[in-house]
Amino acid sequence: MRVSVVGLGYLGAVHAASMASLGHEVVGVDVDAARVESLALGKSPFFEPGFDELLARAVGAGRLSVSADVAAVAGARVHFVCVGTPQAAGSGAADLSFVEAAVSSLVPHLAVGDVVVGKSTVPVGTATGLAARVEAVGATLVWNPEFLREGFAVADTLHPDRIVYGVPEGEVGRRAAALVDEVYATPLAEGTPQVVTDYATAELVKVAANSFLATKISFINAMAELCEVAGGDVTRLADAIGHDQRIGRRFLNAGLGFGGGCLPKDIRAFMARADELGAGEAVAFLGEVDAINTRRRARMVELAVEVLGGDVAGARVAVLGAAFKPDSDDVRDSPALDVAARLDGLGAHVVVHDPQAIDNARRKEPSLAYERDLEAALTGADVVLVLTEWRHYRDLDPARAAGLVARPQVLDGRGALDRDAWQAAGWTYRALGRP
Repeated sequence: MRVSVVGLGYLGAVHAASMASLGHEVVGVDVDAARVESLALGKSPFFEPGFDELLARAVGAGRLSVSADVAAVAGARVHFVCVGTPQAAGSGAADLSFVEAAVSSLVPHLAVGDVVVGKSTVPVGTATGLAARVEAVGATLVWNPEFLREGFAVADTLHPDRIVYGVPEGEVGRRAAALVDEVYATPLAEGTPQVVTDYATAELVKVAANSFLATKISFINAMAELCEVAGGDVTRLADAIGHDQRIGRRFLNAGLGFGGGCLPKDIRAFMARADELGAGEAVAFLGEVDAINTRRRARMVELAVEVLGGDVAGARVAVLGAAFKPDSDDVRDSPALDVAARLDGLGAHVVVHDPQAIDNARRKEPSLAYERDLEAALTGADVVLVLTEWRHYRDLDPARAAGLVARPQVLDGRGALDRDAWQAAGWTYRALGRP
């Protein structure tokens, strides 16, 4: 089938190449000329494991073409809208201007019977308003939220853990769902669970899922705060409660908290939309979830000041990690980069290492020093902060690292290291929520 993808950022580019790999003829459209040029050459403008190869195959096979002209979507039967919904300036609400613009640009090129598929994360109620504009030209809107995890985006697109559609009632909705089923025929044939529902429920699925995940992460970080004052070990606590099948151990790793372009802005937008609907009290707890998450960054800075004797001015601090999570070059709302900037503001000489995110980090925090060589970043450090759990840092030889630093002191902000091994190599080991 010929399909189009409007918006070729992280979500859209991965989706376009993935759909091409499933055998569809895909045309991608974006207003960013540099991004279009890069993708047309089969070169990814961002880091995502497995994506470079997927993209090169799709372009090389002629199944994926890209353009800066939205008219190129003509002739496609299904049109995916994959643009961003960032947090609005001065507000917790989502900025829907890119979604509005994308749909407006599509409408003149739609044919009767086409389906527009919204994948962007939007406040509940958005789809109903967009549907009227699409229906005016004889097309149908389906809301199909994305559930990508950075670092696993290719697998999550090709082998999703669920597929959700929000469709209008009646035969129109059934026909539209059947057409989108053709696009997703391969994962559906693999037995991927499918939920077909109304627009509002489909819109709520993504923000509800992210809010639950954020709540689970902030819960264990709240327990870490208690462990620090009570003398407990949050890692052992998480192990113990994680054996309860109603709770589970996944995402109960205390540490520096969450960041990135989804969880923080999605829970804020969820609260803002709930307030608009008069249901703010129902999700008011998310304000504390957000606050707990932010406090972890301040606590890590306090811990660094503590191990440096109360004054970080002039101290050499090696920060390992700039991306908000491993296997990504994304530094949006990165806890690691935030901590690095705060320590720099206190007068420390901060040197940041990251396997993939240095260029993006430098654009966001140009005052920091960056080092691409890990051993050079460690050399002469008075304290080492592990703030993104890259395998590069998990696999560090603590004995060799001890020979590089000025003072063998490590703060494990992600619980990524083997505490016993590092202590045996002579390191002073500290971690959030652990004695």
